[in-house]
Amino acid sequence: QVQLVESGGGLVQAGGSLRLSCAASGRSFSSFATGWFRQAPGKEREFVAAIGWSGGSTYYADSVKGRFAISRDNAKNTVHLQMNSLISKDTAVYYCAAGVGTVVRAVWHYWGQGTQVTVSS
Repeated sequence: QVQLVESGGGLVQAGGSLRLSCAASGRSFSSFATGWFRQAPGKEREFVAAIGWSGGSTYYADSVKGRFAISRDNAKNTVHLQMNSLISKDTAVYYCAAGVGTVVRAVWHYWGQGTQVTVSS
């Protein structure tokens, strides 16, 4: 099994930045693709970004492309989501996930507990 713990969420004003982190333990983290998802109240969970096991391939939802950046450090068993130019629509609980497959079509097997991001405007 892989255990994932998110951190870095909080309250930020529109136009500001926030950096989310996900710490992994258990099964070899470097063997998995990782991704970020988010869910706002009353909304379906949606894909945000994904990165391959090597860190060389990334994929973003159109809604965050150009504003968010996903990265990973396999030596430290961590994955990050740098969030810039935040807007109120970005308000949601953000979840870290790990799985297998390509960044475009991965099968997500493991999930973190989520961290709240609130953008005020």
